[in-house]
Amino acid sequence: MRDLTELDDRDLLRRHATGGDKDAFGELFRRHRGRLWAVAVRTLTDPEEAADALQDAMIKAYRGAATFRGDSAVTTWLHRIVVNACLDRIRRAAARPSVPMDEGHPEPVAVGADPAVSADVVAVRTALATLPFDQRAVIVYIDMLGYPVADVAAILDIPRGTVKSRASRARAQLAGLLAEDGNRAPAARVSPVDGTRTRAVDGGRRDRKGDDS
Repeated sequence: MRDLTELDDRDLLRRHATGGDKDAFGELFRRHRGRLWAVAVRTLTDPEEAADALQDAMIKAYRGAATFRGDSAVTTWLHRIVVNACLDRIRRAAARPSVPMDEGHPEPVAVGADPAVSADVVAVRTALATLPFDQRAVIVYIDMLGYPVADVAAILDIPRGTVKSRASRARAQLAGLLAEDGNRAPAARVSPVDGTRTRAVDGGRRDRKGDDS
């Protein structure tokens, strides 16, 4: 019997769906958990919410493996489930009524207020969280994770032109928000999660694979 690490994604998913091979699904998750986690945490900008969303998504994928039709890559299928799990959490949060705080109640600690996190990281993370989900998702995939437009279109199940227009609007929004906040780094910006530097968010086009595909 071939080692699980030698099987491709489709074979792993098929073994799980048809034979109940839990180890096969475990290997599939092991391969892709890094990217799936990055999508969740950079989309929701809250590690606890991201962990819950990723768990929800993997449970859904585990139980619904037989529904995979094979008309896309397994990774695209997994990413779409994660994005939908994030969207569900955003919708539920938006539907919850806010409770006014009592006068004497201490001010809440800002997200990312860890002193080890730079002010730039906090600024970008805060700005990213204000974007509509559809814009935030394309920025996460294209500008943070480096996916080409064609892949993002497949993952989000939208036309390539829509991906490009959402990305353009999102970059313009972020540029405005960061300028208002006094963060005017001209050549690069900071990832809202780990502080790594990425290309500028300036509302213009970026040179990246797949942009004109």
